[in-house]
Amino acid sequence: MNRDSSTDRTEREMESHISVETALKLLEGFSKGMIGEEIETITMEGLRVVQAQKGFIRCHFLVPNSVADREGNWHVGAMATLIDTIGAVAVLSLIGLINISVQLNISYYSTPKIQEEVEIEAKVMAEKEILTSVVVEVRQKDNGKLVALGKQWMTTWSTSKIKLSEKSKL
Repeated sequence: MNRDSSTDRTEREMESHISVETALKLLEGFSKGMIGEEIETITMEGLRVVQAQKGFIRCHFLVPNSVADREGNWHVGAMATLIDTIGAVAVLSLIGLINISVQLNISYYSTPKIQEEVEIEAKVMAEKEILTSVVVEVRQKDNGKLVALGKQWMTTWSTSKIKLSEKSKL
């Protein structure tokens, strides 16, 4: 192996580590209310990251009273915000850039009550030019029952990657 390829690999590993570290700091800031908009900090209050690697985030979350609907369930809007944010952070951990959701589809299968613990898992599934696909599963922690499944496409907001003269390949 030549020196250049070894150096390139080391640089990529360092960038990957920085991306995951940045993603973890971002989630910690949201969950402790130190950064972000009020909607993000309220919906992610108390979130705990249990596993993080390039393109993958797993968290545990005790649904707080602040995100209850009238019936004492986890409000679907708060759940959607959490799914969108954790999906974006999973993409951040992979490519190191903040992303914008261009499509978000969420299917709801059950409704956790307040003070129930859930597990959230976000995994980057594909990259296609400036688009990245991520799937976020929310499951009840005690029995693994699926609560919600989010599928989203995200894009980086980098004009250097966009060629306006080209036709869309979608």
